[in-house]
Amino acid sequence: MTKPLLKVEGLKKYFPVKKGALGRIKGHVKAVDGVSFDVYPGETLGIVGESGCGKSTTGRMIMRLLEPTDGRIEFDGKELTALGAEDMRKMRRDVQMVFQDPFASLNPRHTVGKILEEPLIVHGMKNAAERKKKVREFLEIVGLSEYHAARYPHQFSGGQRQRIGIARALMTNPKLIIADEPVSALDVSIQSQVLNLMQDLQRYFGLTYIFIAHDLGVVRHISDRVGVMYLGRIVELSDSESLYAKPLHPYTQALLSAVPVPDPGFEREQIVLEGDIPSPANPPSGCPFHTRCPFRMDVCMTDVPPLQETEPGHSVACHLYTEETAGNDNKKLVTEGSI
Repeated sequence: MTKPLLKVEGLKKYFPVKKGALGRIKGHVKAVDGVSFDVYPGETLGIVGESGCGKSTTGRMIMRLLEPTDGRIEFDGKELTALGAEDMRKMRRDVQMVFQDPFASLNPRHTVGKILEEPLIVHGMKNAAERKKKVREFLEIVGLSEYHAARYPHQFSGGQRQRIGIARALMTNPKLIIADEPVSALDVSIQSQVLNLMQDLQRYFGLTYIFIAHDLGVVRHISDRVGVMYLGRIVELSDSESLYAKPLHPYTQALLSAVPVPDPGFEREQIVLEGDIPSPANPPSGCPFHTRCPFRMDVCMTDVPPLQETEPGHSVACHLYTEETAGNDNKKLVTEGSI
């Protein structure tokens, strides 16, 4: 059995809410509230969910750009949450990130060549000629030319800037790349080019991806497994084909029912959820989804459902599938309503 490259256990991030002139803490925003998953070498794990569900916060905690409130992050056998600032800086050679906004993440005062050289300088490559050679090499790998190294970020299109961001992430030969909505700011025609580039790079370099997005079509295209997040928790985790063929959690079913299908003759009933997403500063008791769930039961309002495997490789956090309520008729309603 292959060992996971990354293990995340019980990860939490609570942001304090301060009020008054003295700035006293009155509560916490539970942005991430007990997330656990494994990522295996060479695979792509997609993390999807609505805005504010905590998926980007999760990615930034893995990079230690945000400090976790609680939980463990183990990468390649090392406990990242126990590392000091200097050791974590060295570890980032193997864990890199591609950000959502390709313009905001590139220094506008530096040329592309200097931007790409910076991670090499930080991680100890002192030979300037070798650095420039590697910059030229990776510009060509991501579909640009060596003369682009003398230009500034504002002289490129959005798609080209994201290619530069991908090249920067690759400069240190990382094992894991966290892609935080890398194509959401791009035109649809450019999105497919960037996604295909990322897949080609994954095969060529043997990369492992965590791909964070809200577009279910994009995630299906690139991901081997998918985790669905809602209000700071993972509510369903499965391989991509199983999730799209037979979603188990009512929230996943509702998300997939809203995905457009490019077939005028195809009809699918859309599941419309009632109410708004609860505030992470005041989450509901029990299952976080029970305030909007059409299948809620009494137990949903009091007990948090565990994320448990109901089928091989398919885990769901829902009382409709727990042993205590396995005989409930509501389970039948959900499975028959699968998308």
